[in-house]
Amino acid sequence: MRNVDRWRETKYVVRNGEVAATSDRMELSAASTLIATIVGQTYDRELALHARGRLLDLGCGKAPLFGLYRRLVDTVTCVDWGRSLHDNEFIDQEIDLTKRLPFADRSFETVVLSDVLEHIPTPSELCGEISRLLSPGGRILMNVPFYYPLHEEPYDFYRYSRSALTRLLDQAGLTVLSLQSIGGVPEVMADILAKVALDRGQRLGALMATLIQRGALAAVRTAFGRQASCATRDRFPLGYFVVGEKVGD
Repeated sequence: MRNVDRWRETKYVVRNGEVAATSDRMELSAASTLIATIVGQTYDRELALHARGRLLDLGCGKAPLFGLYRRLVDTVTCVDWGRSLHDNEFIDQEIDLTKRLPFADRSFETVVLSDVLEHIPTPSELCGEISRLLSPGGRILMNVPFYYPLHEEPYDFYRYSRSALTRLLDQAGLTVLSLQSIGGVPEVMADILAKVALDRGQRLGALMATLIQRGALAAVRTAFGRQASCATRDRFPLGYFVVGEKVGD
């Protein structure tokens, strides 16, 4: 990754050994701390289990996950496209993810695709390219939203169900090792309410969004909140987290 010495925590921070969403509002909206915390903690857990060797971070933005995978892998290659809303300070190559990726077959053991697939108009082609780039036994780790507002328009194209994600990976020659629902009704409601509050007014809205998100995080850590989340997340997921493996050849 370019400019490693200038990298710093952005979207995700690690405090006392636990991953959380940043409180820096220049990096993350007050209405997105809940989903960022859940996604960040999921990546922290799953990267430790699956990341190894040469890692490719597709659509990396400011490489917010770099701090979680840097010690787990041998090399890191970051790519993003030129029209991204994020700074491109850390990318190694500026690449259009809708086209053939300029890497040799079996170049990587790990691919990270975080909050990207919904912005790709040709998802099956990208999944096929990822399969081509993975060495046998290599892993892809990715997350996508489901019950989530439109964002980064006009480049927000899809919401994927469990069945759609399984089909995309299967057709690309990737075996689904795990497919987790992220969040349930409590998290979906808190996310929507926080974003509506923020839309109603910047200063008061940000305060309301922060309180809603913090309240939801505290609630889902209680026994009742965890039960409500777990009981509803398969039908009403806030998003999904997928780990796929390249079938050996």
